[in-house]
Amino acid sequence: MSKQLPRVLIVDDEKDVVEFLASELARREFAVETAFSGQEAIEKMKAHRPHLILLDVRMPGMGGIETLREAKRIDPAVGVIMVTAVHEEEIAKAAMTLGAHDYITKPIDFNYLNMVVMTKIIDMLG
Repeated sequence: MSKQLPRVLIVDDEKDVVEFLASELARREFAVETAFSGQEAIEKMKAHRPHLILLDVRMPGMGGIETLREAKRIDPAVGVIMVTAVHEEEIAKAAMTLGAHDYITKPIDFNYLNMVVMTKIIDMLG
């Protein structure tokens, strides 16, 4: 019986950020899906049921907070880590209130992100 890989959805409107995170997480044996908008993220979430979402705060159209709200409505157990270029305390508080697991600023400290991702995945999958 094959081991199920943890499923991660990376959502960011910056292609370079998505590609970097996707390659790093795939290298660590995660099943990675990507989306470049909030609406695409919701569609991919419904289709692939990720365990964890790395979600950009500022995106055109459906922003990160709105996407977080919808993601938690669809699957209250999904883990969400917000990622943003600018630390804004009010947005961070709103995200945490809506159920985000953490709030990370760019440039991303990948060692810290990896620790947060692994901690959340272990909590979710045992």
